[in-house]
Amino acid sequence: MQTNYHDHSNLSLAKEERETLRARRPVLELRAHAMKAIRSFFEGQGFLEVFTPVRIPTPALEDYIEAVPSGNQWLRTSPEFHMKRMLAAGYEKIYQTGPCFRREECGSRHRLEFTMLEWYRVNGNWLDVLNDAEQLLALCAQETKGTTALSFRGTTIDLGKPWECIPVEEAFRRFADADLDSCIASGDFETVLCEKVEPNLGTRGRPTALTEYPLACSGLSQQIPGNPNRVERWEVYVCGLELGNACSELCDAEEQSRRFHATWDLRVREGRDLYALDQPFLDMMRVGMPTAAGVAIGLDRLIMLLSGEDDISSTVAF
Repeated sequence: MQTNYHDHSNLSLAKEERETLRARRPVLELRAHAMKAIRSFFEGQGFLEVFTPVRIPTPALEDYIEAVPSGNQWLRTSPEFHMKRMLAAGYEKIYQTGPCFRREECGSRHRLEFTMLEWYRVNGNWLDVLNDAEQLLALCAQETKGTTALSFRGTTIDLGKPWECIPVEEAFRRFADADLDSCIASGDFETVLCEKVEPNLGTRGRPTALTEYPLACSGLSQQIPGNPNRVERWEVYVCGLELGNACSELCDAEEQSRRFHATWDLRVREGRDLYALDQPFLDMMRVGMPTAAGVAIGLDRLIMLLSGEDDISSTVAF
């Protein structure tokens, strides 16, 4: 005789999930339209869409990004190193969207698993990819909302306007009444940036690009000629929300190795996880890394902006 067992313990949770998924449909449809616009933009610019591994032998060795273990390997924190290896192999314009993972990042702006949009231009620099990003964000807004002027966190932001550009040093003086190099020396850079500077960025009707980052906080960026303590790097903000990070890429393998070892020493001092150097990446740089620039945009955060949502979890189904 067959006995039927019915477990009703989670039916209420299932009903809640059903309602949540139904409520998110408009945002998920907007996300799909945004992805069509993104692919159209890059195809029109002659970029090749690529896909690189999500599970990798060693994650990027960066100061304050923590990787998620996966067996005896790791889930990628970004596709950067594999994409740069492709540049060294002769690919000139490439992009991809895909999942990335960062431990200890959760909240209304962060998810342990998130989607990254990343692209690279050989023979380009940080200003070339800034122009890419301005055009791309304006196109996404136009295609999904029918306008480049969006309301986000009670403020109207026009993605069709040229971005405001402020050097980090100036932003520290203006918004925190602080000296940038003194903050770096005292270990307060991240605190001052997050608590006093970032809330003021992208609040004047258009996005703000924070530019000319300090070398001490930028392990993968090319130095500004004539200003060796600053690098060709920018991050873009809208209403205090960081959307993306970009730079002229460091091409010198020996300098890159030196910076990796400095990061290793920092992580040792602070008692945090240590990751092996990505030797295939360094070896490919030694073979010949071309002059290039790249951008990483948090796709989920971009959807927050386009949809007006203030919680990153609302931009994905689960």
